[in-house]
Amino acid sequence: MAEQLTGLAGDRVLLGRTSTAERVSDILRSRIAEGYFPPGTRLSEDGIGGALGVSRNTLREAFRLLTHERLLVHELNRGVFVRVLTVEDVEDIYRTRRLVECAVVRGLGEPPYALDALASAVTEGQRATVERDWKGLGTANIHFHRELVALAGSERTDELMRSVFAELRLAFHVVDDPRRLHEPYLTRNRQILQALQAGDRGEAERLLEVYLDDSLKRVVEVYQRRVGDEA
Repeated sequence: MAEQLTGLAGDRVLLGRTSTAERVSDILRSRIAEGYFPPGTRLSEDGIGGALGVSRNTLREAFRLLTHERLLVHELNRGVFVRVLTVEDVEDIYRTRRLVECAVVRGLGEPPYALDALASAVTEGQRATVERDWKGLGTANIHFHRELVALAGSERTDELMRSVFAELRLAFHVVDDPRRLHEPYLTRNRQILQALQAGDRGEAERLLEVYLDDSLKRVVEVYQRRVGDEA
């Protein structure tokens, strides 16, 4: 935890002059999504508050916000912990992804579409693969789907899926073979991008549906085995 807190102290500059709970929760959400605080980690009020230079009340409010987003859990007389997902949680995350992401693609309207950010996420994934950075590939994969959702041009949808993707990362951080989990989907991301570049949103939606179904099966398989082994 000491090493984590030292790194977290560098995030003070992100708080600006006013240390609000929302800004603190943004920092902690990003750190949790990056695996900085793995699932099951107890978060120290004194340590994190000292590292960020914020009051106990501000930090508790940030914890409350992230608990509402299902990223943290409060255990009576024990403290606040990064949440460990159940298999049912993972299945529900993918149910939400299918409802939202497929609807975004279906509702895109007439081409051409603004796909530069989507293409950049594919390039990011290719670079991570060349560097054999499998966690980086997982991050690029999340970026691809985040940018896909952003095509809807809806701040509310972006906010909803930001929390969903952060929660999904909790499952990714438990998996012990990120290459096997993420590598097969780089090609599929590229195929979805190519379908959208060709203006064929129907084909893009079909590819996305198959992608999400296959990804759910793979994630549940490896996650269930990993969590079962730890139990």
